[in-house]
Order: sequence, then structure tokens, then C-alpha cells
Amino acid sequence: MTASVRPAGGTRTSAVSRWLFLPAALPVAVMSVFRAVPVEWPVLVVQLLAFTPWLAVPATASLVLAFLGRSRWQRVVVLVLIAFQSFWLFPLDIRQPAAEAAGTTTTFVAMTINAEVGGADVNDIVALVRDRNVDLLVVEEYTPELATRLSAAGLDGLLPHRVSHPKEGAGGSAIYSSFGLRESGVLPDTQFTMPVASLDLGDARDGAAVRVVAVHAVAPVGDGVEKWRSDLRELARIDTGSGPLLLAGDFNATYDHWEFRSLLDGSTGRRKLVDVASALGSRLVPTWPTRGYLLPGVTLDHLVTSPDVAGRDYSVHRIRGTDHAAVVATLEVKVS
Repeated sequence: MTASVRPAGGTRTSAVSRWLFLPAALPVAVMSVFRAVPVEWPVLVVQLLAFTPWLAVPATASLVLAFLGRSRWQRVVVLVLIAFQSFWLFPLDIRQPAAEAAGTTTTFVAMTINAEVGGADVNDIVALVRDRNVDLLVVEEYTPELATRLSAAGLDGLLPHRVSHPKEGAGGSAIYSSFGLRESGVLPDTQFTMPVASLDLGDARDGAAVRVVAVHAVAPVGDGVEKWRSDLRELARIDTGSGPLLLAGDFNATYDHWEFRSLLDGSTGRRKLVDVASALGSRLVPTWPTRGYLLPGVTLDHLVTSPDVAGRDYSVHRIRGTDHAAVVATLEVKVS
């Protein structure tokens, strides 16, 4: 009777795989805890959480190693981790706005772009506004020099109405529109200027005026993490009322930050809000960085609406001269 002998190569492969499993799976496990527990994590954790979707890469590697290593406990652990990653990649709690936007609607195209201290290519911006028939443009990091260049490139002819707060550096913002636009103030206690305006959709029925907020939260870098949280809390305090609302801009936050999800979830007694990209299945399309950093892409720029506004035709576009992509979507406003 001859005993079976396992090939030495297979045994060696299993042993190496078991040893490699831990360095592959441990970061996934640690970040899964950070993602699952909604507390005010330190700044480094906040930054890493932005890259949560990319944990799918080491999680998949861990899965392969667990099966090559022929370890039952490793397989169980990695399947649990994969389950968490799948839930976060494709969350079940994203609010779909389409049903609430049913009925009589009016439509406009919205776009937002962070111009990176005014360095964005104005010809790219104006061409995108023209090609996509943009009705509303929100610009962050809007400088006086950028305002002049945008006018020279022909933006005023396409979007003649403007609420403008240009500043040197990163603190300025502007809202351009083809519809009537009336400024109603700025958000208090924010480092960067966040103007609020009323967008009059013209011949649409009563109730079609849309409140628009140009969003630019401080980046969670160094001591700025507390100011970043303060900016998001200020946005969460906005009275959503009963009319249509649009928050557009650079939130410096992704859906994997609980601070951003808290802004959406209406826990302060107001209506829930909708991240248009998430509702349309595009939340993993990155908007930053498009240049300048050797980092995987994440989604920091958002169009966030009240439930009576439905999104479609969401798209992301590279603009030269800035490390942020432009975000464009068609928005349907419920008016009856």
C-alpha cells in the first residue's frame, strides 16, 4: 500500500501564502474598523478613509492567499472582510431620488469645478459649459484673475448672471447661471466663502426656485481636520425647508466619511439629502487628484440635492490646470 505524498512545491506555496496573508489582510481589517465606527478619528485616519474603495485590492489579494494557503480560519476571516467591503462599495442605504421627483418637473444642467487657486484652464471650462449646455456653474478657489479670464473666454455670454466672491488664494467662490440669480448671503463660520443664492427657473411653475450653496470645505490636513468637520456641520445646519436645494462643490469628503453621510442622513430633523453620484451608481468615479499626486483617485466633489430634485446624465470631466475634475449632471426639479 503506497502512501500519497503531497508535492513539496505545493506545501511551500501554502506556507508562503499563509505568511503573506497577515500583511495583506491586516490593513483591510484595521480600516474596516475605522470605516464601521462613526467617531471623530484622527486626521490620518480621516485621510485614509477617503481611499476605502481601494481596499478592495488588498482584500482580493487576501482572498487569493487564503485559498492558496489552505487555511480555514483565514478563509473565514477574509470572507467576512470581503462582505464588509462589498457593502461599502455598493451600499444599500443610498437614497434614490427618482420616485420623489415624479410629477411635473423642470430641468437644468449643473456643473461644479474646483479651479485650484484660479489655475484652471478657462477655455476648457467654457467649452464644457457650451458643449453640455450648462445652466448653473459653481466655481471654487475663484480668484480675481480667474474671473477676468473667464469673462475674456466668453463665459458671461453663456451664463450672464453671477454671484461672485473672488479672493486671492483658495477662499473665493462664484455661482454663474443662465437663469436669474439672487444672492441670499453666505454661510457663517466657514474659512472659505460659501455663497448662497436663489436660482429662478423662469417660466416654470411656482416653487421651482432652487436654493444653491457653493460648497468648499477645508481639506482635512493637519490642524484643518477640526475646521473640516466644522464646515460639514455648518452645511448640515442648512434648513432644507420644503423647496428644492442644491449643494454643489468640493466637500473634501467622500461617502466613506461618516461626517459626509451624517450631512446626508437628515439626523438633525431636516429632510434627507441625496448625493447625485451615489444615487446614479457613479460614486466611485474619482474627481481628485487628476494631476500632481501619485495617489489613487477618490470622489471629493459632489452635487447634493433635496429629494425633490432628481439627477441624471452624471459625468466627470478633466480640466487642465487643476487637480480636480469637473462634475456635471442634469437635474430635474419637482414643481408640482
